[in-house]
Amino acid sequence: MRIYLLLCLLAGLSCSLIGPGLAAQEPVQLDIESQELTAGRKVFTELGPGLRAMREGSDGRIYLLVSPQPGVLEYEANFKPVMQIGAALSAYAGVKTRPAAIVFGEDCDVDVDGNIYVADRGANAILVFSKEGTQLRSIPVTAPTSLAAIGEGEVAVATLHESHLVTVFDKNGRDVREFGDPEPISDRDDLNRYLSAGLLATDAQGHLYYAFPFMPEPTIRQYDRFGFSGQEIQYTSIDILQVSQAARKEIARQEKRREPPYLKRNLTALTTDRVSGEVWIALHNKLMHFDKNGNRSATYILFTPEGGRLEATSILVNPQHILVGNEALGVYEFVRPDKAGKIKTEK
Repeated sequence: MRIYLLLCLLAGLSCSLIGPGLAAQEPVQLDIESQELTAGRKVFTELGPGLRAMREGSDGRIYLLVSPQPGVLEYEANFKPVMQIGAALSAYAGVKTRPAAIVFGEDCDVDVDGNIYVADRGANAILVFSKEGTQLRSIPVTAPTSLAAIGEGEVAVATLHESHLVTVFDKNGRDVREFGDPEPISDRDDLNRYLSAGLLATDAQGHLYYAFPFMPEPTIRQYDRFGFSGQEIQYTSIDILQVSQAARKEIARQEKRREPPYLKRNLTALTTDRVSGEVWIALHNKLMHFDKNGNRSATYILFTPEGGRLEATSILVNPQHILVGNEALGVYEFVRPDKAGKIKTEK
């Protein structure tokens, strides 16, 4: 399949593949121009470096995970701080502080009841907190890298070491199902598992999205909460060809070496508009918007208000705005160009 797609790219052709269980896969597109998108302002200005994740609750509140400290920060939709869970931060007036032993949080999410989930890679555990910030349970998981709350108290977890891509734990912390297989790109099983490490996101329709950050061609796979696969989005436009070729050369080089694999991410962030089911991904400072059917509708090049390049390591999208986070620079707010505002075409 992948060889076929690359041959199409080299020939300048448009190609689309529909495999078992796949509703759609993006064809090669040459007619979508990248557009410059400049942030209106920086938000959460009190934050230091270490941003790992941004999530939004069903009530519109925003949750930031900053590691190694202070941990989880909860804000109202207008960016007013409400609660912090973890190590102490300079106190805000009226902000609840809930001490918690979060060693190094890698990802977080919040369910419809307001319960907060943290993938604590430093503690090899999934920590679950009530909406008031009280720790409810700790689920032992080796090296969790991403998670998503999927309803009825269940949480889907991605790791670096399990044989399947996703492990689902119930509200009592029991392993109830596993699904998804690593992609067989290399002859080395450990390299294939590393390449298949993923980022997770959900939408209000109950879909689970698994993104492959290290794949040569950025790929997002959709599942339902029980592990049945739906559509797959694979970005194969001509502008990614050089990056994909370089990634494959590096994979081939590491395949020959008997050292632990190490690769740079091609896909750096994933989120969904939970209401519409639209998917947004970041390839460093390039933000891509896919509709609910997996068709790419827009590509944006991200800049700070001062005109600097903004590489996204986390994204949050709702009908009002786009929040783009960078681990070192912090969080910036953008007007959604598909809803309002002006943008200019990249030269």
